[in-house]
Amino acid sequence: MLEDKFGRRFHYLRLSITDVCNFSCTYCLPDGYACDSDRDFLSLPEITTLVNSFAKLGTSKIRLTGGEPSLRKDLPQIIEQCAKTPGIDHVAMTSNGYKLDKCVDEWVAAGLDSINISIDSLDPRMFASITGHDKLESILGGIDKALTLGLKVKVNAVLMRQYNEAEFGGFLKWIKHMPISLRLIELMQTGDNVSFFNENHVSGEPLKQQLLQQGWGQIIRDKAAGPAQEFYHPEYAGNIGLIMPYSKDFCSTCNRLRIAATGKLHLCLFADQGLDIRPFLQNNDEMGLQRELVNLLGNKEATHWLQDGYTGATKHLAMLGG
Repeated sequence: MLEDKFGRRFHYLRLSITDVCNFSCTYCLPDGYACDSDRDFLSLPEITTLVNSFAKLGTSKIRLTGGEPSLRKDLPQIIEQCAKTPGIDHVAMTSNGYKLDKCVDEWVAAGLDSINISIDSLDPRMFASITGHDKLESILGGIDKALTLGLKVKVNAVLMRQYNEAEFGGFLKWIKHMPISLRLIELMQTGDNVSFFNENHVSGEPLKQQLLQQGWGQIIRDKAAGPAQEFYHPEYAGNIGLIMPYSKDFCSTCNRLRIAATGKLHLCLFADQGLDIRPFLQNNDEMGLQRELVNLLGNKEATHWLQDGYTGATKHLAMLGG
């Protein structure tokens, strides 16, 4: 089992398979994707070595991220490889939903268990303003299709004062009859968005208190769950998760590591740098990689230091898929 010096165990791997994204979200890539480094992304054989090694060290959940992971033509093969790896019992993906309605059948057939779709507004005009794409209707249709296929669906919405803060009530009405998990995420400061962050950050704590006052109860976290504080209500088909990275002790329950699309291990989303493990992948050296992972984990910090305005090497969230 991968365990750090603070006793945190790592069951959950977030694997970026590309940093390319076709959306231009205001809080992440407002000017669109820019190719500013090597695009030599991990190959399927390298991903196989990586996933096998993590699984043998106790990882049970893989989340495929981007950029936008559906831009990789071999995505179904990557999903299938992860799903058939002994020890991996859950394969998830985070996507902007651009290809959801057309491709979700193929992803489920390959072994995908759950998907997180980014929808920062339920108003079509606001959605287009945030993302640069008038795709809300087709994405919502894709979610309906995914639910029909038995896929577990979560919807991510980044809270922003000047864009969607007033939509909280609308989101609540939506999940009254939608069996999904809505994730409301505090905007995080990155290297490229300091001014935007200062103008738009909204704390999730008042929303938490509002939910508790309205009869929502908190759900106990699973060992491989993400960072959200989850809430349920007996009168709602869906539930709500709040991701509040600026809250006290947020990092104490960290259970996930990140691999960038070019083969670097990031011990934290906001680490100083990625740690190159690609030589092990290129040589199919699972034993060597496992030893290196155990060694490198000794350098994981207790916290991300976001509360002090520190963003590390993370210029924007598309670099590692959040």
